[in-house]
Amino acid sequence: MFEHMTDISISFEVHQPFRLKKEFFWSGSIFRRTRPHHDFYFDDIENRNVFERVAEKCYLPANRIMLELIKRFSDTDRPFKVAYSLSGVFVEQCRRYRPDVLDTFIEMVDTGNVEILDQTYYHSLTSLFDRKEFREQVRMHRELMWDIFGVKPTIFENTELIYNDEIAAMAEDMGYRGIFAEGVIADPNHVYRPEGCRSISLLLRNYQLTDDIGFRFSSRNWEEFPLTADKYAAWLAATPGRCINLFMDYETFGEHHWPETGIFEFLRCLPGEILKWKNLRFSTPAEIVERVEPSRTVSVRSARSWADLERDTSCWLGNALQWACYTYLQNLQGPSREAGEDTLRIWRLLSLSDHLYYIFTHGGGPGEVHSYFSPYGNPYDAAVTYFSVLSDLHRRLSEILDMADHPFVLSTKDGAEIGTAWSTQGMVNMLSRADTDTLEHHASLGSFATWASQSLGDERLARALRKASKLKGEDLRGALLDALNRRMKRSAKKS
Repeated sequence: MFEHMTDISISFEVHQPFRLKKEFFWSGSIFRRTRPHHDFYFDDIENRNVFERVAEKCYLPANRIMLELIKRFSDTDRPFKVAYSLSGVFVEQCRRYRPDVLDTFIEMVDTGNVEILDQTYYHSLTSLFDRKEFREQVRMHRELMWDIFGVKPTIFENTELIYNDEIAAMAEDMGYRGIFAEGVIADPNHVYRPEGCRSISLLLRNYQLTDDIGFRFSSRNWEEFPLTADKYAAWLAATPGRCINLFMDYETFGEHHWPETGIFEFLRCLPGEILKWKNLRFSTPAEIVERVEPSRTVSVRSARSWADLERDTSCWLGNALQWACYTYLQNLQGPSREAGEDTLRIWRLLSLSDHLYYIFTHGGGPGEVHSYFSPYGNPYDAAVTYFSVLSDLHRRLSEILDMADHPFVLSTKDGAEIGTAWSTQGMVNMLSRADTDTLEHHASLGSFATWASQSLGDERLARALRKASKLKGEDLRGALLDALNRRMKRSAKKS
């Protein structure tokens, strides 16, 4: 009757942000004397309350049902399988507020029928502006998944399915066998090869069938209401293609759609109804990549995502307020890294995509969705809070570091960038590692003295660096470092 089996993958993104203190600016916190730290910027009480509420409404009951379903069908020829993409900050909140939630995920993974996907640890937009930081956050997530679950994910899901050819190439270079994207790119029920890649496969989310559950399940205005498990299974059975990838927020169950809507009963019944159809079976994303050859190559130049009706990056970067904060965040990355791990950790928490998501100012249906998730009364309050926190971090970085107005970019004669320094300490660190040919190249251009004069406003240092620039090799390095260290000693005495 059926030519082939259709693989059904069900995946969930599980994420909770660390929310900022909503009254940070208005309470005068921006003027207080303190080093930047987690509890100064982030609202632990609010974050705990939200997490515990969602744990009771969604995570624990949904996980119990999932475990029941896995066990019910474990000894059959078509077992029930599911995949999860848990952000690093979600795991942190599990450990901080409700370790029992994390225990239930571990119990599910131990069954062997649950796949763990990788993403950025901080659920960030770093894939759009910094390859090095993006790779670092992915590495952090991969190590966390190994530490908790003892697994090495082979499928990558970028934040909110943000995807383009460049991101696919980075994922392939990091060793992933598959990557997810939104199903607007091509027919979502087939596997593809990203343009320019040789081995990684592209899986597309079937947004129509996913959103029937995620967004429309409890809508009484929907012509298909009420959605029953047998009706939905029939839709899957009638859908042509090699695979159907359903991918949604886990909070769909119990939080977005409350228990009173029947969402948990739907979940309990769905696997049994699906398996009544002989052409359907459950598969993990990794199994689909193994079984199904890419049908063709597809190219995506501009970044797409699963967010809003536009399904691009406009939900985070669609207005001037968002762009201002996004640009400010990028500019603080270098100084935060030079200030040490604790400050870099604060910057990374500020890189969560949620902070920009709350500043969405468009109306209509998407605006209602953004408002539902936002802890603020309106996007302008979100912008005031986020921008004031970034400004506060900037001021404190200026106090911690001997910061320059503009960074020094070290590059080879051919123009290849080697590194960037935002402070005298950063400059010392960078020049200590650089090869002498590069140092001599910049010395011949007078770059060091120009930076000292124009970005640090220090003519004394500029004269010393100009004098040092006449030297060669290790003598040049030694003289440059000596001049910079003297500057740092003078600055330390002043403070």
